[in-house]
Amino acid sequence: MFSLLCGVALQAQRVITYESGMGSRDPANSDVWVLFQKVKAMHEGMTLYADSATFDTKNNTFRAMRNVKIVISDTTTLYGDNALYDGSSRIADVWGDTVTLIDGRTILTTDLLSYDRNQSTASYFHWGHTVHDSSTLDSHKGYYHSDSHDIYLFDQVVLHDSNAWLYTDTLLYNTRSHVAEFISPTTIVSDSSTVYSEEGTYNSSSHDACSYRATRLTNGATRLTADTLFFNDNSEHGEAYGNVIIFDSSNNVTCYGQMGITDHKQHFSFVTDSALIVFVDEGDTLYMHADTIWAFNNDSNQFEAASAYRGVRIFRADAQAVCDSVWFSMPDSCVSLFFNPVVWYEDYQCSADTIECHFDSNGVQLVLLKNNMFAIEKVDAQKFNQVRGKNGKVFLDDSEPRWADILGSAQMVYYVTEDVKIGETTEQRLVGVNIGVGSDMRIYFKNREPKRFSTFGNPDMKMYPPDQVPENERRMQGFEWRDAIRPHSPAEVWR
Repeated sequence: MFSLLCGVALQAQRVITYESGMGSRDPANSDVWVLFQKVKAMHEGMTLYADSATFDTKNNTFRAMRNVKIVISDTTTLYGDNALYDGSSRIADVWGDTVTLIDGRTILTTDLLSYDRNQSTASYFHWGHTVHDSSTLDSHKGYYHSDSHDIYLFDQVVLHDSNAWLYTDTLLYNTRSHVAEFISPTTIVSDSSTVYSEEGTYNSSSHDACSYRATRLTNGATRLTADTLFFNDNSEHGEAYGNVIIFDSSNNVTCYGQMGITDHKQHFSFVTDSALIVFVDEGDTLYMHADTIWAFNNDSNQFEAASAYRGVRIFRADAQAVCDSVWFSMPDSCVSLFFNPVVWYEDYQCSADTIECHFDSNGVQLVLLKNNMFAIEKVDAQKFNQVRGKNGKVFLDDSEPRWADILGSAQMVYYVTEDVKIGETTEQRLVGVNIGVGSDMRIYFKNREPKRFSTFGNPDMKMYPPDQVPENERRMQGFEWRDAIRPHSPAEVWR
């Protein structure tokens, strides 16, 4: 076998040496050597292998053809069909059907790649595909830094791992930390959720996503937006901060707050710090504020229950309430208000230790007032109808009250009126005040107005003329008209 060794002395630090099985000078240019058979070139720690090559000794450039392999370092190797290496600039351009850069566990493929040994940087400008462990990255343009293990990707970037697909236009990915940083509109899609962000990070190993701008998380019918979001796709656990909004389109429920947590595997979400829930039902809108509001889903991730704690205030056009805490159960079709609840309905005020509202598809069907029930109806600024007892039950039909039972130590103060026709108008005139007690009592309603009373168990009822009612009997013990704390508008649910 013919062996040829030659040294080219351009600059001492830039000298390329080479070996080949055969070689000769180019007849058209004496500065160029044409090399064949097991070509090998060495330059400042880099080794290049090829089937054939041309070496320009004057310009210190080496062009290799077929089965090109460039060993840049112990961990970094380039493969391609053709290569041009410039010994002065220390830049290698490699092209072919498939150009492959292998750096440890990172494999980058493209059809044209430029490697700058001064910066330890590989660049491509016509689509590149990178594989690192279980992650793949594709983009139209990219820069890979061997020293820092950073990949800068631009234009139609796609990152894929075992859990998710990430789509963006600008991405920085580190193959050691597995962290991707993005500063452009980005979508992360997994089987369980979709995250949209315009600035943040994603860890392809731990599957942690962090978003710092224009955040939106979608899971089925639920959408969460916030200033900042931390979400893990494995645990399906997320934490949101700043202007948090959770919208459930299937139930027309929206939650607002400054901090929120959602956990799809544990089937719960909550918001706190200025928490507000807005529920739209057939045109009616309910507003509820509390320190913390929770929502719970079933195993099928469908809404099942909700709760609110501390300082609850509720407004709807036809009813309002305040209490310490609320529990809503979809399977039980029940809303429970705890710890000093007060409910207002038109001119009525109801209070008890606990109030439960049971409903069906037609609306509220039953209201239970448990322990220390007290119902008040405002007649005018000085006169109030009052009913008091141990427990109360209000039965409704299509949310219209039909009758109410006062059970245990029932008491009543009721202003009796009659219709008087004056000319073409009808006015109500006060005819007396009915005051009495009994073990139990039933009140019948018509057009939302009490029309008939029945008292059971040792009844003691008295009818007083309007001007002869004893002062101490006008208002029962424990009477308190609490209109001052009543929310009169959606804005007044805030304390």
